[in-house]
Amino acid sequence: MTTSALNAGTGHRPLRRVAIAGLGAVGLRVAEALDEGVPGCELTAVSAQDRDRARERLAHLSRPVPVVPIEELEGLADIVVECMPAALLPDLAEPFLRAGKTVIVLSAGAILSHEELIELARAHGGQIVVPTGAILGLDAVTAAAEGTIRSVRMITRKPVRGLVGAPYLVSNNIAIEDITEPVRIFSGTPREAAIGFPANLNVSVALALAGIGPDRTALEIWADPALTRNTHRIEVEADSASFSVSIENIPSENPKTGRITALSVIAYLRKLSAPLRVGS
Repeated sequence: MTTSALNAGTGHRPLRRVAIAGLGAVGLRVAEALDEGVPGCELTAVSAQDRDRARERLAHLSRPVPVVPIEELEGLADIVVECMPAALLPDLAEPFLRAGKTVIVLSAGAILSHEELIELARAHGGQIVVPTGAILGLDAVTAAAEGTIRSVRMITRKPVRGLVGAPYLVSNNIAIEDITEPVRIFSGTPREAAIGFPANLNVSVALALAGIGPDRTALEIWADPALTRNTHRIEVEADSASFSVSIENIPSENPKTGRITALSVIAYLRKLSAPLRVGS
């Protein structure tokens, strides 16, 4: 085994090969972190819809990374980080899961439309990972789900520019560009929101999957012209605990995504080989 396949912080275990599918704000930040060094991991491939542009965006990395078509990623990596449009999730995930590998999914809402991916992972020993992302408290919700959760409610408030163009608004002729005060634009479930707000509310799907499911979790979405940050509040009633959690996320260069989303992926990758792991 070569020196490059070893890592001082992980004994003599081979490095986990990580690929990134999609090189927007999240994908690029994860790529940079891996290039800087995440113990136990190495960046081995990237895919993007505009591969020439992706190569330009990766030019500053210290180690060259191949930019390849999506169908070539599985042969180059053990783990893939999905940062692409939700519609592409099956094409990306199926080869990895069939090979017993790991897919880190940021487009969590797409899982609800492709639940066959869960069965594929189960059949072949693969794993779908939905990182904590933009919301606190998922460990607590997951723990509470081992008992009985009576209710989960989530209230999301976002700046207008992060919601404009969402399919739900377009199909219902809801105009928010000129609002001057907070407006509740949606009340329903994460399953419904995953269809109506596919680029905005993956966080609600993650909460639902951690707790009582996408049809029993209550969700409100507010557009607020005074906000500059995405805010989420969750309220949980369970037989083990009652708790509420709030977070204000600073948007990335993509106003639909918070900066903490990429950091959540990086934290997960660090945990894989960490000598001390905090949180379940």
